[in-house]
Amino acid sequence: MALASRLWRFVCLGRAAPGSHGQCGLRPFRCSEVIRNPRTFRRGLLFSALSYLGFETYQVISQAAVVHATTQVEEILEQADYLYESGETEKLYQLLTQYKESEDAELLWRLARASRDRAQLSRTSEEEKQLLVYEALEYAKRALEKDESSFAAHKWYAICISDVGDYEGIKVKIANAYIIKEHFEKAIELNPKDATSIHLMGIWCYTFAEMPWYQRRIAKMLFATPPSSTYEEALGYFHRAEQVDPNFYSKNLLLLGKTYLKLNNKKLAALWLMKAKDYPAHTEEDKQIQTEAAQLLTGL
Repeated sequence: MALASRLWRFVCLGRAAPGSHGQCGLRPFRCSEVIRNPRTFRRGLLFSALSYLGFETYQVISQAAVVHATTQVEEILEQADYLYESGETEKLYQLLTQYKESEDAELLWRLARASRDRAQLSRTSEEEKQLLVYEALEYAKRALEKDESSFAAHKWYAICISDVGDYEGIKVKIANAYIIKEHFEKAIELNPKDATSIHLMGIWCYTFAEMPWYQRRIAKMLFATPPSSTYEEALGYFHRAEQVDPNFYSKNLLLLGKTYLKLNNKKLAALWLMKAKDYPAHTEEDKQIQTEAAQLLTGL
């Protein structure tokens, strides 16, 4: 009955105007004239039914396609996160580059991360590394364009801009520092529980605290108020990251040790460097950090 009622409204649209004796709004004939010709009426009713059912089918198929696409992206992200946690950098990169034309921000920032991680591998040539660094920036930029509320997109955009600065000279690197800081702060604002964003803000502070004198001089020549920071500021961020997620990253432990060295606190420096040296090595970077921590401890 519901279908018949809808179809009737479809066949005879609108209310009759005064004096029209039931004239349909979109037809030059009256509904009563259609009913007097059963064959015409049945044909019109059948056409209307097919049109209605076709539209309903189209809606079901469209909704199913959207659900399927969403499910597929979720499956890809699960695979990507598993490979990332397993330290399978090459496999992760190969998986995600198949979807480099995707419009999904979650997939794109992961692709930026995978490209950057591949660039960091010791077996990657300098030429390939540069290509991967710029490729990572493009993916991160697209991720941010797709979803400005994604803290991870802000974080990886800032990281990738920083990497590109190594190829574009000191002037660009210093100019980009403001942009980098802005996006790290935005990432922390969007997700204050993300230890990595807080750690990266600490690195930003550490980098400008130990900036060589000649770079400071260039910065003052180029900018009225060049970016600056202190070791105390950097230490605050590293400790804050550790409070949010203890032992989440070997490099945070290493930098806590190095920052305490800069502040001439050898006792606390040794404590954190020992933690960095004993950190389980899951990635190539972890192994490099173990080596650096051991060398610094030997110096102490």
